[in-house]
Amino acid sequence: MADFVQTTVNKTAVRDLAVPIASVTSFNNLIQSVIDDNPFGCVGYTGADGQPVAAVVRNREHYTAKVNFLDGEGKRVGTVSIQSPTIAAFEANAAEVMGNAALEAAMGGEAVRNAPGETYYAQLKCHDPSGDDYYVTFTRKTVRLSSYQDDAIRNAVEAWADTVGSLD
Repeated sequence: MADFVQTTVNKTAVRDLAVPIASVTSFNNLIQSVIDDNPFGCVGYTGADGQPVAAVVRNREHYTAKVNFLDGEGKRVGTVSIQSPTIAAFEANAAEVMGNAALEAAMGGEAVRNAPGETYYAQLKCHDPSGDDYYVTFTRKTVRLSSYQDDAIRNAVEAWADTVGSLD
């Protein structure tokens, strides 16, 4: 019987943030700065389809808005969570829930946005000069580096994160 032989070593590292990222705007600014500034020294390449691929790209993302419904005594009588594929959809969907009188009546309470309970998720795909692809995933509470092989990649991401105040 044949044995499995290890061919690569893919690693994962996580940084837990002391304070969650405050707003979706701050979160988006952070993500966009990584894409624009390329602090990890990633390189663009040509994809299998012959099209150019940027050094750092948004691989996947989603944003979850939370709206609580409070009765006249301030007690939560209902909750709506709505996951959206983009920040624009996140804001539009939250506004739609907040302004929906029929939903408010059905819930039996006033709609109140629960910003601290909202979640943000964006995964960036980076192409290292060595040819390896790895991922840097941001949430409000963590930064996760995954699928990297060389510790120099982790060191570069960690050195950058040490310079960003919101990632302490």
